[in-house]
Amino acid sequence: MTTTIAIIIGLVCLGIGALAGMYFSKSSMNSKANIILEDAKKNADNLLEKATAQAETIKKEKNLQAKEKFLELKSQHDADIQAREKKIQEIEKRTRDKEQKLNDELSRTGKLEKDLEKQVADYTKKQEILERKQQELSTATAQKVEMLEKIANYSAEEARAELVESLKAEAKTRAQAHVQSIMEEAQMNAKQEARKIVIQTIQRIGTEQAIENSVSVFNIESDEVKGRIIGREGRNIRALEAATGVEIIVDDTPEAILISCFDPVRREIARLSLHRLVTDGRIHPARIEEVVEKTRKQIEEEIIEVGKRTIIDLGIHGLHPELVRVVGRMKYRSSYGQNLLQHSREVANIAATMAAELGLNVKLAKRAGLLHDIGKVPEQESELPHALLGMQWAEKYGENPEVINAIGAHHDEIEMTSLLSPIIQVADAISGARPGARRQVLESYIQRLKDLEAAALSFDGVSSAYAIQAGRELRVMVESGKVTDDRAAQLSYDISEKIQNEMTYPGQVRVTVIRETRAVNIAR
Repeated sequence: MTTTIAIIIGLVCLGIGALAGMYFSKSSMNSKANIILEDAKKNADNLLEKATAQAETIKKEKNLQAKEKFLELKSQHDADIQAREKKIQEIEKRTRDKEQKLNDELSRTGKLEKDLEKQVADYTKKQEILERKQQELSTATAQKVEMLEKIANYSAEEARAELVESLKAEAKTRAQAHVQSIMEEAQMNAKQEARKIVIQTIQRIGTEQAIENSVSVFNIESDEVKGRIIGREGRNIRALEAATGVEIIVDDTPEAILISCFDPVRREIARLSLHRLVTDGRIHPARIEEVVEKTRKQIEEEIIEVGKRTIIDLGIHGLHPELVRVVGRMKYRSSYGQNLLQHSREVANIAATMAAELGLNVKLAKRAGLLHDIGKVPEQESELPHALLGMQWAEKYGENPEVINAIGAHHDEIEMTSLLSPIIQVADAISGARPGARRQVLESYIQRLKDLEAAALSFDGVSSAYAIQAGRELRVMVESGKVTDDRAAQLSYDISEKIQNEMTYPGQVRVTVIRETRAVNIAR
């Protein structure tokens, strides 16, 4: 292609030269033109020679490049062929190896089949021998049983039934003794650990117990003040009762006025208001309303201050302001004669000590112990149990889920989901069940003792039962002719199970079954 271009360039140059010659011949140019024409011809010839030489050079270069490309492609083709041949050789080798392994497996399989056939034949022979021996043994056993029946005049079924009954009774007795031993060992270990934790807790915590009533006594210097408090036609006392929501009893008690109300906060407001009015000397309806309002604000501030001081003393942080206020209101609330704030502080300390002994979160235990009875101080009456109401408040004000569950479950209203919940329940029982901590109604106490004795008397063979130690132990007397020693242990377990499942009681009840045999003779 390059040669063709060079030829075309040469022809173009020749044409240009021819045209130039014609032009110069027609116009009768001078010798100078001829000289120019000759130069042009020479230049054209030179150009043609250069183009031809360049075309040859380009042709040689292209041929050289084509040869190099051919050699490169050929070497690459040879390398691909060698690689394919190598792969084919590897595949052939793997195929030969597999064929060899397959042949070896087939030869081993043949040997195994022969061995298996031999083993099956041996097994068949042994099975036949075993069946024959079994048949002979069955025949001999039947003959022996028949012979024994003839000798003893007793059927095999009857003998088997009697043997089963005797073995069953013996097994039951041994099992009961074993169970009793295991239970006593487990109870002993559990009691030791529990007693250790409880004793350490009680030794480290001591709080004062305050017994409160629904009546407050306001002491006055003289009975003349009673008339001023009552006012003309009783207007002062009516205004005071309307402002405070309490009942003021003015009777013949010397130098004393009774303030009656189930809400301790209202009683305290009325008591402080009376004190201010008597000290100031100005007692009339307008002044009464003013003093009562100031006293109410003071009590609210004191409630918040008591709540803050309590959580600081216990090392509790991040409590919602509403819960702080509820904690402060506990100071003016009693539960079974026990001050609720002191009870809650005591439960918090007991729970923290137990949690520390058990390796649990001490801060959460204190928090749950302080808040476990917040449902007992509602400003408005609620139909919910105090545990569920307190749980709702704690959930509303963003308390920890373990604390919420401990509050709601400490009286078993909901299921316990963490180890903190039973600790709060036990701490509450310890604080409330200690002697002198709470007042108990005599009728309910006596009824509980009667229920314990009735539960024991409902069992066959029990002659008498006595509840002692404030209902913490039950002594059961049984008839020795009807109840054996082994049956006495079982009876003790059954009575304890019935009490546990059917009765509600604080702490635990120990059941002691007493069986004795007496032989009496009279010497005459």
